Amino acid sequence: MPVESVFPQLEALLPHVQKPIQYVGGELNSTVKPWDECDVRWALMYPDAYEVGLPNQGVMILYEVLNEQEGVLAERTYSVWPDLEALMREHGVPQFTVDSHRPVKAFDVLGLSFSTELGYTNMLTALDLAGIPLESRDRTEDDPIVLAGGHAAFNPEPIADFIDAAVIGDGEQAVLDMTRIIREWKAEGRPGGREEVLFRLARTGGVYVPAFYDVEYLPDGRIARVVPNRSGVPWRVSKHTVMDLDEWPYPKQPLVPLAETVHERMSVEIFRGCTRGCRFCQAGMITRPVRERSITGIGEMVDKGLKATGFEEVGLLSLSSADHSEIGDVAKGLADRYEDDKIGLSLPSTRVDAFNIDLANELTRNGRRSGLTFAPEGGSERIRKVINKMVSEEDLIRTVATAYGNGWRQVKLYFMCGLPTETDDDVLQIADMATRVIQKGREVSGSNDIRCTVSIGGFVPKPHTPFQWAPQLSAEETDARLAKLRDKIRGDKKYGRSIGFRYHDGKPGIVEGLLSRGDRRIGAVIRAVYDDGGRFDGWREHFSYDRWMACADKALAPFGVDVDWYTTRERTYEEVLPWDHLDSGLDKDWLWEDWQDALDETEVEDCRWTPCFDCGVCPQMDTHIQIGPTGKKLLPLTVKNAGPAPAASGHTH
Repeated sequence: MPVESVFPQLEALLPHVQKPIQYVGGELNSTVKPWDECDVRWALMYPDAYEVGLPNQGVMILYEVLNEQEGVLAERTYSVWPDLEALMREHGVPQFTVDSHRPVKAFDVLGLSFSTELGYTNMLTALDLAGIPLESRDRTEDDPIVLAGGHAAFNPEPIADFIDAAVIGDGEQAVLDMTRIIREWKAEGRPGGREEVLFRLARTGGVYVPAFYDVEYLPDGRIARVVPNRSGVPWRVSKHTVMDLDEWPYPKQPLVPLAETVHERMSVEIFRGCTRGCRFCQAGMITRPVRERSITGIGEMVDKGLKATGFEEVGLLSLSSADHSEIGDVAKGLADRYEDDKIGLSLPSTRVDAFNIDLANELTRNGRRSGLTFAPEGGSERIRKVINKMVSEEDLIRTVATAYGNGWRQVKLYFMCGLPTETDDDVLQIADMATRVIQKGREVSGSNDIRCTVSIGGFVPKPHTPFQWAPQLSAEETDARLAKLRDKIRGDKKYGRSIGFRYHDGKPGIVEGLLSRGDRRIGAVIRAVYDDGGRFDGWREHFSYDRWMACADKALAPFGVDVDWYTTRERTYEEVLPWDHLDSGLDKDWLWEDWQDALDETEVEDCRWTPCFDCGVCPQMDTHIQIGPTGKKLLPLTVKNAGPAPAASGHTH
C-alpha cells in the first residue's frame, strides 16, 4: 500500500507558523525513495528543532548508510515548535517526515538520536503526534519499533517505559544488522508479532530491549539487581564499535539546509574516540578506542563533500581534533588545495597543549580569523589534577601569548563549575587566570584592544565515567559560587572590562543530572513534565525548573527517593548503578580506581602514547587503537575511484 503524503493538510497550516521553511523538505542531497519498492523503512529523528537537528552528523550518516541499501529507505523527522504542534493537533495532522511528509507511524522503525537527555520530552511529543502509544507495552504490530541511540542511550533507563530498544555505540553497522533481522521477520509473515522481532534483536547481544529485563530494588531505594526475564536474552548488552573509518566515508553527500541552522559548514569526522582520560568526559570514555581516519581518506571526503554542497567552510570534527597524528599535514594540505577557492577550515576547540601557531595559521589562511577557543576546564592546578586535564597555567599563558602575538584579538576559555572536591577558591582562580591572559596579551600585542571571554558550564556527573559515583553540586551552591566569580571579575578595574563572562545558572544542570544518572522510576517524572506542557527543555526560554521539581516531588514520593537522591548524593563502590548491565567496554573496577586517583589528585597519562592502563575496552570489545602516521600527503589528489585507501597501520595494544 502506498502511504500518502500529509503535505496537502500541512501546507494549509504553514502560513500561520514561524519559520515554515523548516518543515518543507527538499534539501540539496536529500533522498526520497519509492515507498513500495522498499521493505524496511526507517524514520530517523533528532528530537530537537530543525536548525539543531539537521546538521547532526550521526543522523546524517545513518540516513545515507540506510538509503544506499537496496530495498531500504530512511527519512528524517524533527521536533515541531509549539505553534505548529497546536495546529497539527487541531487539524489532525500527524508527526511527519520532512523528506516526503509521510506519517511517522507508517514506518517500521522510529530511530531517535539523543546527544543530550533534555530531548526526552520532545520524544514524547513526537510519539503522541504520530499516534504511537507513549508506553512501549501499549504498542501493537502496527506501531514502529521505537529505538534510542546516541550518547544518552548509554543509560536509557529513564526512558525505558517509552522505547522498545536501545543501541549503544556506533550506529553504522548496527542499523544494517537490525535492518536484516526486521526484513527476515517481515518476509516470514511477522511470526510471534512485535515481541518476536524484539527478541530476535535482543538475542544478538547488541540491542537492549528494556522490557526483557526486570529491576529489583532494595528497601533504601537502591537497585538490588537487573535480571533478564526470559531465556536467550543476554545478561549484559555490548556497545558497537566501527573499526577502520576509511571504510565508512560518510556523509558523502552532506545535507544542505534550507533554513538557517546552528552550523553552516561541511563537517568531516577525522577520528573517533579519545584516550586523554578527562574524568568528567562521557564522550571520551564511551567512544574508546581512538580510530583515526587516514589523511587521504579525509582529503577524499572533503573533496567530495565540497563538490556536493558548495559550503565555504570545512569543520574537522572529533573530540580533540588537534590530537590527530597528522593534523599539521591535514591542515596544510587542505589549505594548499583550497587556497584559490577561499575555503575556510575550523576545529571545534583546541587543546592548549596541542595548539601551535603553524596549525592556527593554516586554519585561518583562507578563512576569517575568528576567535580561538581553549578548554582548561578547571581554574586551579589542583582541580585540573582531579579531572585529569593535564594543562598547566604556564602552558595556557604561553599558548595565548603566541596567539595574541600573531594577531589574534579574541580568546575564549571554557571552564566547569561544580567539579568533585571543588572549593570557592578553585573557581575564583579562573578570574586570576583570565587576568593573566589579558595582561600577557596586552604585553605581547602592544595593544589594549584584546578580549578574553570566560564561559562556564555546570558539571553534570555522567554514566560510564570515573565521576559516575560523584555528588553533584546543588543549583544554589553553583549559583553562589558563580556570583562570587562574577563579582571578582567585575571588580577588577584594570582588566575586568576586557574579560567577558558567560555562564548558565545551576538549574538545568540538576535536571540533566537527574536524567543522566536516573533509573526507570524517572520515567514517571518525564511523563508528568510532558503532560504538564514540558517541551524543548534544552532551550532556556522553554525550560522550567519549577515544573521539573514539582513533577519530580510528586512522581518520586511513592518510591521514597527524591531529586537530591539522584543528583547530590555520592554513590559507593557496592551500589548497583542503573546502567551496569550495559557494557561500554570500560571495566568498572578501573573506573573506580580512576575515581580514587581523582580524589588523591593523581594524573594518568594518555594510553595512545604509553603502555596500556587496562581500562578494559580493547580486549573486551575486540578492538584496538588505530592511529597513523600513514606518511602520505594530501597532494597531489589521488586518482578518483581508484578504490579505498589502505587502512592506517597504527600501533595496537
